[in-house]
Amino acid sequence: MNYRMANVGLYLMAFVAVADQISKIVILTVFNHNGCPVTPQLARPITEFFNLVLHCNRGVTFGLFNNGQDLSPYIFVAVAMVIMGLLVAWLFRATSYLTVVGLGMVLGGAVGNVIDRLQHGGVVDFLDFHAFGYHWPAFNVADAAIVCGVTMLFIENLVHPQKTR
Repeated sequence: MNYRMANVGLYLMAFVAVADQISKIVILTVFNHNGCPVTPQLARPITEFFNLVLHCNRGVTFGLFNNGQDLSPYIFVAVAMVIMGLLVAWLFRATSYLTVVGLGMVLGGAVGNVIDRLQHGGVVDFLDFHAFGYHWPAFNVADAAIVCGVTMLFIENLVHPQKTR
């Protein structure tokens, strides 16, 4: 086990989770709301292709499994905790900084979204991009970190497949 490398991932995880929670506090303040809204709030246009919105995702990626059941947040948290445990085990076995950074970003994003589910019953999403008639589902800092982290892990696996086993 390489604790020095794992610590980099753990610090990055903490940084991402804190940045995510701060961004959500700011957006909830901007929309004068204290938690996940039942219905999406009106968009506040920033540019021709970007809006700030306040949306509560009670499902998983892109709102899948958003069935409104009371136990859903706890089921999603339990599944996330199991996955996070596996990722932490991988983090302590990692031999590449790209893997460590990718895992730290994924873990930080997961922590941020788990905090939301426990605190609000869903994940606060607020970044809303659209262009040329296409509209991307609203997301947040944690979601962006998860996507970037998974991309890093994918690239590391393509470049050095033997290191990611």
